[in-house]
Amino acid sequence: MPKRFLAAVVTLPLLISVTTPASSLPSTKSGPCHLSRRSSESVHHFTRRRISCAVDRFGPVGGGAARAICIAKRESGLDPTARSATGRYLGLYQHAKKLWPDRYKKWTQRSWDLSKRALSGRSNSIVTIRMVHAMGGWKAAGWPIKGC
Repeated sequence: MPKRFLAAVVTLPLLISVTTPASSLPSTKSGPCHLSRRSSESVHHFTRRRISCAVDRFGPVGGGAARAICIAKRESGLDPTARSATGRYLGLYQHAKKLWPDRYKKWTQRSWDLSKRALSGRSNSIVTIRMVHAMGGWKAAGWPIKGC
């Protein structure tokens, strides 16, 4: 085997790993909808992608991803860290702070590596979509669809 060929076989994977941007590398975390935010991507666009992923993975839900995004926009302005003025409601879908721990426990799995915080966009969207799907719709789960 020629030395040049052997050198190319050995160095090419190293060059690729050094020159590939970190944002395009697969995540080492596990679980559903663990997406990486692109360098030029707004929080709102990233949140839309996360919600769409949750709907694709855990739906269907009435109105699909478009309605899920509309409701999150109405509830929080698509801000995963949104809090109500009183602090009683948290996150994308404005879950009641006192209900969040039980909802998290019921609608997630330990192996998914989700944050326990309602202010995590990934956790909030997955818990919400799973609830809505299981309960048979947005209204049944506690979110009116008015305007969406």
